[in-house]
Amino acid sequence: MTVEWIDLLLLCLAAFLAGFVDAIVGGGGLIQLPAALVILPSFPVASVIGTLKIPAFSGTFIAAWQYLKKVSINWKLISVICTLAFLASYTGSYLLTHVSNAFMKPVLLVVLTAVAIYTYTKKDFGQKEKQDIPPAKQMQLGIFISLIIGFYDGFIGPGAGSFLMLAFIAFLHFDFLHASAHAKLVNLATNLGSVTLFIIKGKIIWAIALPMAVANMAGGFVGARLAIAKGNKFIRVFFLVVIVGILLRFCYDVFVKR
Repeated sequence: MTVEWIDLLLLCLAAFLAGFVDAIVGGGGLIQLPAALVILPSFPVASVIGTLKIPAFSGTFIAAWQYLKKVSINWKLISVICTLAFLASYTGSYLLTHVSNAFMKPVLLVVLTAVAIYTYTKKDFGQKEKQDIPPAKQMQLGIFISLIIGFYDGFIGPGAGSFLMLAFIAFLHFDFLHASAHAKLVNLATNLGSVTLFIIKGKIIWAIALPMAVANMAGGFVGARLAIAKGNKFIRVFFLVVIVGILLRFCYDVFVKR
């Protein structure tokens, strides 16, 4: 199957926007995946999802690189989290090829509603970083976060970057900027886990994946630079917008699409 140039152009536009949003607060899959499913209706869904993992990985890589130049990273913590997140994401993607993930969406609907309300009402949420968690406890929480959200990203996907940010802020007491930087590195590992599985399964359409990857990288570069320049307050507002977007997407899936 081939894709028309106008369709590829629209896919690249969606990839740029997805990379931009993902670099700031995660959730770029909310833009990229629906667009691809609409533009490529004749392609197998598994191939579409597998193909999109390439631009997702590429954009996250560029965004992570921008954060690394400006934001301090806890390398001991992040190396453990990324390794486990890779394995968890690979496992989630493998399971995705065998079972439906629809049963998780009502649960996520409740969780996202609570997240949106809490973030909106608690104005100081994620505005300052606190160093009040012992390293051993921080590592334990990081392992828990990596396994749960890593598996989720491989199995379901949309909003994983936003969930990582929320977890880093709520459990490890990072501010939004540091949470976003660490989330990008973990998201890079989860995307790599899924990419590895889909390459092995032969599900990636490279003629679509590569141009979208370039566009996603461009969006990731712009988004990361903007987030670093604007800081925590800007990221908080953007985070709220994306969380509401994810919430609306799951509402549609649960109440309309079924």
